Amino acid sequence: MSKPGHIELERAVDSIWAGRRHREDLGDIDTLVDSIARDGLLQPITITPDGMLICGARRLTAIRQLGWKTVNVWVRSGISTTLGQLLAEQDDNLLHKPLTPVEEASLYRELKAVMAEDAAGRQEASRFTSKQENPRSHGGAESAPPWTGATGRTREQAAMMVTGKAAYSRMEEINRLQAIAEDPTQPESVRQAVTDELMRITAGGPVRPATQRVVAQQALADLDALAADTTQPAGIRDAAASGAARVRELADTARASDLERLAQAALERARTATKRRPAQLAKARLHSVEEPAREFLPVRSFVYLWDELSTWTERYDPDMIGPALSGEQWSVFENAVAATVAFLDAARAARNSRRDTA
Repeated sequence: MSKPGHIELERAVDSIWAGRRHREDLGDIDTLVDSIARDGLLQPITITPDGMLICGARRLTAIRQLGWKTVNVWVRSGISTTLGQLLAEQDDNLLHKPLTPVEEASLYRELKAVMAEDAAGRQEASRFTSKQENPRSHGGAESAPPWTGATGRTREQAAMMVTGKAAYSRMEEINRLQAIAEDPTQPESVRQAVTDELMRITAGGPVRPATQRVVAQQALADLDALAADTTQPAGIRDAAASGAARVRELADTARASDLERLAQAALERARTATKRRPAQLAKARLHSVEEPAREFLPVRSFVYLWDELSTWTERYDPDMIGPALSGEQWSVFENAVAATVAFLDAARAARNSRRDTA
């Protein structure tokens, strides 16, 4: 027995079969034949219970050249129908209907996992011979890279098998969306948003904007959670509620990239808010002589904030806002504007001073 899903046993070579493989150039088989003849087969090939080859086309070719009648194999159960179709039905040309991007990504993910397990097993098996000596390498074409979390050539090889191209970025991105949809710890609103986006992708929609909208939805869910958390300071809850309202206001009109950026900026502001009013914070910062050291937000946060505020005067009617605000709300607004002007003056002075000394 080996890992769950695998059984290692001896199998007749003639009973192992494969359809047309995407990789038709098997490389230097003679060198591999010599290596197997000298050191033996260091790693079993991988097949399904009915003998369909999954991993090890070069090894199978080599042992057939050597005239082997039987060979050790890993029998891998649980292979999906889609993977079986790709590897087993290509000879019959049954895959006339192209896979959708989501189907490609699902197949890519499964292929990548199978290939990574096979590569990791080969690496482990080839570390030492029975004499505790390192065997000679079978060469780069035979040896797949070690599994390090979908790195190395595994992604390229899996992408090549699915699409005929080594490009895998789009499928990796769809896989990330699929992982979110399958994660029971994610809020239901996020999982539903991912499901909707995957349907759009299946219908031909672009992948990157879909991911950006999902990231915005995750930030929105976090904002809602903060706003509803009674253990949080009032300032954080208020900032979270305000940020969530703003994200929802723009959800149907903003570009996906802008929505993602604004949602993340709103979440960052909410997480760093306090019980104190903005006017109190500004006054304390500008006038306190013995102000303790504070950890300020990074420049990128400031840029995000003012990207969002750059057109705020165009979105509100002063004739409506003026009469509508309560006395306290008007005071907060005036103090925030005054603090902003004071900040502007201080920042301008620092900017000019730096220019003078440059």
